Amino acid sequence: MTMQLVIGNKNYSSWSMRPWIAMRASNIPFKETFIPLYTDDPADKERILNFSRAGKVPVLIDGDVTVWDSLSIIEYVAERFPPARLWPEDGAERAHARSISAEMHSSFLPLRNECPMNLHRPIQGVALSAEARADIARIQQIWSECRARRGTRGPFLFGAFSGADAMYAPVVHRFRTYLIDVSPVVGAYMETMIALPAFAEWSEAGLAETLIIERIEAI
Repeated sequence: MTMQLVIGNKNYSSWSMRPWIAMRASNIPFKETFIPLYTDDPADKERILNFSRAGKVPVLIDGDVTVWDSLSIIEYVAERFPPARLWPEDGAERAHARSISAEMHSSFLPLRNECPMNLHRPIQGVALSAEARADIARIQQIWSECRARRGTRGPFLFGAFSGADAMYAPVVHRFRTYLIDVSPVVGAYMETMIALPAFAEWSEAGLAETLIIERIEAI
């Protein structure tokens, strides 16, 4: 039975992007179910609740198994499909990849709030708080350290594409959309991600969406 991934708007939903790109880039088959977010139609919220009582996307349905939350889904499919190698084989590197993925999952709230993912938005900078600038500096530090350690093995954070790249994929959009000043190493990594076919497929679909979330567009 093909797994089902329930997601929100590709233009806005960074949480949905993470497992979607992890699975697509790893050639893991799944059926996609789209539910628009932040609409006035209570039926949309009820549809999400029918998949998960957490009331949020993404949600992965695999037969009798339901998994919700981006990082949990990536962990699940990594175990379900070992050949995909969504985490590094080396134990120390795997721990590092999981640590930076968990940091992305739990941190960087100022950056999220001040630079929400919005593929439709004209590319231009915004005034950022000191907290958001600190988030940006930390993310660049993470990426630069990963590239310094594994740069000879491939163009991604751990050489080959991994769950860590999927977890940080929406940040690539944020940095690009809001004209964040980045180092050459970070810029090269962003270009690698932008050239990834799964990243390009998600971006093209997001740009084709017409549903507008006003509170995000106002930023």
